[in-house]
Amino acid sequence: MRACTLLLTALLAIAPLSATLGQDANPAPAFKLEGNELKLPSSVTFKAGSDQLEADSTPALEHVAAYLKAKRAISLLRIEVHSDNDGDPAALQSLTEKRSLAVARWLVDHGADCKRVLPTGFGATKPVAENSTPEGRAKNRRVSFVNAALLGRAIGGLPLDGGGKVAGDPCPR
Repeated sequence: MRACTLLLTALLAIAPLSATLGQDANPAPAFKLEGNELKLPSSVTFKAGSDQLEADSTPALEHVAAYLKAKRAISLLRIEVHSDNDGDPAALQSLTEKRSLAVARWLVDHGADCKRVLPTGFGATKPVAENSTPEGRAKNRRVSFVNAALLGRAIGGLPLDGGGKVAGDPCPR
C-alpha cells in the first residue's frame, strides 16, 4: 500500500512540473489531496431532498473536472455522497445514490470520461460527526471525490466502491 501511495504522489506531481518547464502556457490549477481524497475549493450542494445540483456547486465541480483532465493517471475517481441520519435509512441511501449519479453525469456532460468516474452512495453509514446537533448533521451531508484506481489498478488493494453502493452507469445511454 505504501508503494502505491508513493507512486500516486509521484505521478500527481508530474503534471505541474510540465507547466514549469514551459510545455503549458497556462499553469495547472493547484490540487490538494488528503490521503486519496481531492479537497475542493467549495462545497457541492443540492436542492433539499432532491438530486438537483445547486448553481453554487459549479466552482467545485469545475475543479473536479480540471483535476480529471490534468491527472490522466487517475483511471477511476469515486464520487462519494453521504447523508446525515435524519430519515428512513433506505430513503437516505437511495438519495445519496441519485445524487452521486447526478454529479457523475454533470462531470461527463462537462468533458470527463464516463469510465473514469464511479458514482457511489453511502447513505448515513459513514458519519464524520455526531448527528445529535445541526452542525454535526451538516458535516455528515457531504460529497467527496476519492482516487480509487491509478493506471487501471485499485489503490492500496481497496475495493473500488469504497464500501458504498454503486449508483449506476454515468455513460450516456
